[in-house]
Parts: sequence; structure tokens; C-alpha cells
Amino acid sequence: MKGPGLFSDIGKKAKDLLTKDYTYDQKLTISTVTASGVGLTSAALKKGGLYSLDIGSQYKYKNTLVDVKVDTDSNISATFTISEIFPYTKTIASFKIPDYNSGKLEVQYFHDHASFASIVALNPSPVVELSGTVGAQGIAIGAEAGFDTSSGNFTKYSVGLGLAKPDYNVSVLLMDKGDILKASYVYHFDELQKTSAVAEITRKFSTNENYLTVGGLYAVDPQTTVKAKLNNSGKLAALLQHEIKPKSFLTISGEFDTKVLDRSPKFGLALALKP
Repeated sequence: MKGPGLFSDIGKKAKDLLTKDYTYDQKLTISTVTASGVGLTSAALKKGGLYSLDIGSQYKYKNTLVDVKVDTDSNISATFTISEIFPYTKTIASFKIPDYNSGKLEVQYFHDHASFASIVALNPSPVVELSGTVGAQGIAIGAEAGFDTSSGNFTKYSVGLGLAKPDYNVSVLLMDKGDILKASYVYHFDELQKTSAVAEITRKFSTNENYLTVGGLYAVDPQTTVKAKLNNSGKLAALLQHEIKPKSFLTISGEFDTKVLDRSPKFGLALALKP
């Protein structure tokens, strides 16, 4: 990907460190690839006392990627991704059945110092979303907006600033029509980013509330990673992820409230197996 990245990439490093792979359910994912090159994935999820199952397939041909998924509620979702229809572009079309108004068309454009994205809902009264980012040498400045053509109102508008260097990442975002200010800082203690620390603070002006979350990542060895996070509400979470074999991971997560010690902690287990 060329250029400063999409607007959604601003603050993504901190978000991934604080949220990615944390799960408090039980999930088993098995993936395989057929002789014709079609990827098949089956996922079973237990959430509370409910079970769900979905089956997906993925096929790539030249610059086109087709992804189809079916779940136990007979919902079908499909995504078509085509790269380089025009130079430096990526086009993504998606829809769900039976929700025929869920279709979306997204066009992304990447260049050396600018990136743009537009999303249009494929229905009679679509919501149109536009975003753009400019920058160079690790600095990215961007904005996004959503407009509802049926009501003539903006659904959202945000601005953001990101700074990415080899040993740290900084981002500041003004979101939710100016109601939320979010700032994050990620620091890497080594070049391979085996040990990292992150802090994220959020200010919600309408309620005069502040939220602070701190966390970290430590690679015990090339196959094992430990993460932890704590927020100002007293919720402490941790996970251990181990690569059983290449591309296959076992993840164990847990969370408990340090301010309510008599409350039962939450635990999650995820196993992803790939050939």
C-alpha cells in the first residue's frame, strides 16, 4: 500500500494492541485450501449458552478476491475485492442476503502522499462516506465525513493526525461530530517490536467523562506472545497467544473487575487451525 494509508489507519496501531485477539467466548476456526486454490473456513462460536456456526470460502484469481460466508441463520454475505482496475486503486463491493439494502461499494485510491476512500450504500436513499489522508515521512493528516442523502444530514465527521516512527506511534482524533477527543501513544522498546507499551485516553465532551486505558505486549519467544491492559474503570485483561504451528494459533484470554472482586472473571478460548 502506497502513501500515508487510509484515514481508518490513524490510531490503528494502538487500537490493535488494546483490542485485537481479546475474546471472552469459545471459538474454533479451521481453514484449509482445496487443490483448485479455493480457501475454506469453518468457525464454531459459543457465546454465553448459544452456539453459532459459519462457513466461508475465498477464491483469488489474478487481481480479484471473492469471499463468501454463510451462517446458521441462513444469512449469506459476499465481498468482491478488485485491485488495480485503475492505477493505484482498490474496489470493494459487498452485500448480504436477505438484507438486500446492505450492499456497499467502496473505492480506495493510494498514492505517494495521499489516499482517498469513498463508500456508497447501494439502496434508494444511500449514505455516502468520504475520507482522505495526506502526509509524508510518517506524518498523516486526514478527515472523514458521512452524509445521509435521504435526510440531508451529516451522519459523522472526524479529523485526525498520526505520526509513525520506527520506535513509536502517536495519534490524535476528534470524532463523533466533535464530541470525542481520542489520543494514543505506542512505544516499541526494540526494533523488532517484541516489547511494546500503549496508552489511550478518550474525552467525551457531552458527558464530561474521561477514559484511560494502558496496556502492553511482550513476545516471550518467536511463537508466544503475552498482552495485558487496564482501564480507569478497574477492568484488567490479559491474553496469551501461542503459535502451535505456522499460521495456527491458540489464544487464551481473561478479564476481571479489580473494583468488584466478588464478581466472576470472564475467560475466552480461541483455536485457529490453518494448513
